[in-house]
Amino acid sequence: MNLFWWVILPYIALAVFIVGHVWRWRYDQFGWTTRSTQLQERKLLKWGGPLFHYGTFAAIGGHVIGVLIPERWTAAIGIPETVYRWFSASAGTLAAVLVIGGVLILATRRLFVPRVRATTSTVDYAALILLLVVIITGVVPTIFVNLFGHGYDYRASVAPWFRGLFSLHPSTAAISAAPVIYQVHATAAWLIWALWPFSRLVHAWSAPLWYLWRPYVVYRSRVTTRPAEPGTSGRRWRRIGVPY
Repeated sequence: MNLFWWVILPYIALAVFIVGHVWRWRYDQFGWTTRSTQLQERKLLKWGGPLFHYGTFAAIGGHVIGVLIPERWTAAIGIPETVYRWFSASAGTLAAVLVIGGVLILATRRLFVPRVRATTSTVDYAALILLLVVIITGVVPTIFVNLFGHGYDYRASVAPWFRGLFSLHPSTAAISAAPVIYQVHATAAWLIWALWPFSRLVHAWSAPLWYLWRPYVVYRSRVTTRPAEPGTSGRRWRRIGVPY
């Protein structure tokens, strides 16, 4: 069971994540979109969207530092573990507040605004549920354990197992001995990875960075020709979409 849960399942999720994106890009480029519902409702989206996205970016940054960077590296540059834990708990709490606020607004909008609910698919609901599980199981250890109590040292157990997956030497003993809440957090995250290519989450890879160097769009007037009047050339100008 440990072999399946902590080795086979992650590799299956990674394979589906990669192959699914390739398939989606080749055969469903027109569906590679957020399916924006801004036309259906704007007020809640105006607040929920930025809160969720900025909080998610902060949470991803925290995971990069805490999981991908070994503890010995931060110690080598002079950051004591106590300082790291205080910073991780404080920054993680701020990110958690932003993410929770954003996802509650977006979930309320999607569930209780009829026009938005009508555009929500089964995959969207599945992604929303998994996101809620990941958020809750990530927030509880951050706020109630690491900030107010003696936090669990996930950098010595969960982090080595995760990095070992990419070096093809995952340690199942490390993750299987972790508290259940960390195991649920990791499992829900892998399920999101597997679901990602088939949901509207694919829009994360379509950030319009090319807008930064795209030339300006120039709108010109359109020329129409009418019977020439005495003393004129018969050429008239009018703006596009405006009746003459």
